[in-house]
Amino acid sequence: MMLADGIWQEIFNFDNYGELLALVRNSLVAGAALGLVGGLVGVFVMMRDLPFAVHGTSELSFAGASAALLLGVNIVAGSIVGSLIAAGAIGLFGSRARDRNAVIGTIMPFGLGLGVLFLALYEGRAANKFGLLTGQIVAVDTPQTSWLLGTSAVTLAALSLIWRPLVFASADPDVAEARGVPVRALSFAFMIVLGLAVALAVQIVGALLVLTLLVTPAAAAARITASPLLLPLLSVAFAMISIEGGILLALGSSVPISPYVTTISFTIYVVCRAATARRRRVA
Repeated sequence: MMLADGIWQEIFNFDNYGELLALVRNSLVAGAALGLVGGLVGVFVMMRDLPFAVHGTSELSFAGASAALLLGVNIVAGSIVGSLIAAGAIGLFGSRARDRNAVIGTIMPFGLGLGVLFLALYEGRAANKFGLLTGQIVAVDTPQTSWLLGTSAVTLAALSLIWRPLVFASADPDVAEARGVPVRALSFAFMIVLGLAVALAVQIVGALLVLTLLVTPAAAAARITASPLLLPLLSVAFAMISIEGGILLALGSSVPISPYVTTISFTIYVVCRAATARRRRVA
């Protein structure tokens, strides 16, 4: 019984909660930006069948962040560079699904191996190493917040410019190409946008669990609606609930933030899936 109580205190500890809340102000702001970006980008990740690409990009983003940590430079910038290299390679060499999967399967172990090498050479705090993989609730300082918000603004601006043709090209690429839509250019542009979104997610939930913000909310929203307006709105709402709720639940706990975010995100998906199944039975 005492062991169970100790574990519970490790997972949920609300002692001095009000005082600790000030420590995660930057994380809450960055989380809101990430929820908005992740929810919108996730819609196209699902439409274009790119969850595997998200994971592949995150591995090289992890390598870039690890290299930056080792060199003592801006971690967000390193993460962005790694993500853009991976996204560019996937977009350039993986125009077809078979080629794309081969490129991603090659990039993933290479990026993870590089990241592990850089972390092994890093002699600083172990928490910094662990945080790149699983996230850290208080890891976002003021300079990082500025980088994250700036990157979010660039990502959202780019996404707004290509949104309508990207929807067309994602829904029916053959017809879109026949109508003169630059499908290949849009595909490459979206991979760059995806790379930026992945770099943002790595800073909060870590490289191993970016799928929980760039895939699961959109997948949950797609279970209950196909509306082109409601789908992105619900995806953003689910991503926001997951990241902000995860941060608030993890506050004061010694457990990394990622288990809380993934649990909330997964619960939302299960509820949406159950609601769809129930609606079909009633119909």
